[in-house]
Amino acid sequence: MMKNRVLVTGGSGFLGSHLCERLLDMGREVICVDNFFTGSKSNILHLLDNPYFEIVRHDVTFPLYVEVDEIYNLACPASPIHYQHDPVQTTKTSVHGAINMLGLAKRLKAKIFQASTSEVYGDPEVHPQAESYWGNVNPIGLRSCYDEGKRCAETLFFDYHRQHALRIKVCRIFNTYGPHMAMDDGRVVSNFVIQALKGKDITVYGDGEQTRSFCYVTDMVDGMIRFMENTADEFIGPMNLGNPNEFTIRELAEAVIDLTGSKSRIVHKALPSDDPMQRRPDITLARDTLGWKPTVDLRTGLSRTIKYFEDRLNSL
Repeated sequence: MMKNRVLVTGGSGFLGSHLCERLLDMGREVICVDNFFTGSKSNILHLLDNPYFEIVRHDVTFPLYVEVDEIYNLACPASPIHYQHDPVQTTKTSVHGAINMLGLAKRLKAKIFQASTSEVYGDPEVHPQAESYWGNVNPIGLRSCYDEGKRCAETLFFDYHRQHALRIKVCRIFNTYGPHMAMDDGRVVSNFVIQALKGKDITVYGDGEQTRSFCYVTDMVDGMIRFMENTADEFIGPMNLGNPNEFTIRELAEAVIDLTGSKSRIVHKALPSDDPMQRRPDITLARDTLGWKPTVDLRTGLSRTIKYFEDRLNSL
C-alpha cells in the first residue's frame, strides 16, 4: 500500500522537527523542507536513517515542485529576535511562502495546513482570545512583519478555499516550548532556562505581571495532527491551539529557578515595543471538535526542557 506522503515546510525547526518525527511514527513518508535560517540539522539528525524521511534545502519564497498528498506550512521565523533580524524577508516568508504552498496544494489537490499564530490577536482587548476576535494589531510596529504576515497568510488560505475549493486547515498556535528550541531564539522559556543553568540574572521585561500560556510541544503536535486528520472538510478553522492555563512571567521565572536549583536573581528591564500584556487561548472549539486539550503541566514540561538544555550545554 502506498504511504501517505507529507510535506513539512520549516521541518527542521523547533515545532517542525517534532511534527516530522510524529508523522514518521504514524507511518507517513515525510519530505522536510527548510532553508536552515532558524531551523537546525541537529533537530532532525536522528531521523536521517529513516528511509521514509527526506530533506530538501529550499526557501519557500520560491516555488517548489514536489508530489505530495498533504502539506504542513510551518516555514517562518517565530521568535522576535529572528523575525526582526530581516523583517522584509519575514513578511515575504509568510506571504510569498503561503502563495507558493497554496499554489502547490491547488495543483496537487492536496490538503494544506497553515501554522498561524496567536500574534494575529496583537495586544488583545478581549480575554481569553476566541477565534471570533479580530485582534488589536499595530500594522507598522517592530513586530508587524510577523503579525501582519501571518494575518495576510490566513487571508490567502481562506480566499484559496473560497475561490478554488482548496481543502485547508488554519491553526493559531499559542506559546509552545520544549526540546529542540534554539538556545539563542530570545523566547521567554529558553531565555530563562539558559540564564538559570548558567547562573546568570534572569531578565524579566516590565514588571513581570504580563501573562502567557505555555503549551508543551508534544501536546501541540497532537492537536495539529488531530486537526489535519479531521475529516470534516467544512471544519477549516481558524482554530486556537494552546494551553489555557495562564501564568505571569514572574511565576515562570520563579518556577525555572526552583526546578534548576539556580542561584539566579530576577532583574527587570524595559518592556519591548508592542509586547502584549495578556495571552491565553479559548480552546473551546478544539476541545469540542477534536476532543483535544493539553495534558502536560508546566512543571513537567519545564523539567523535560531543562534536561534538554542541560545536555546541550554539556555537549558544547
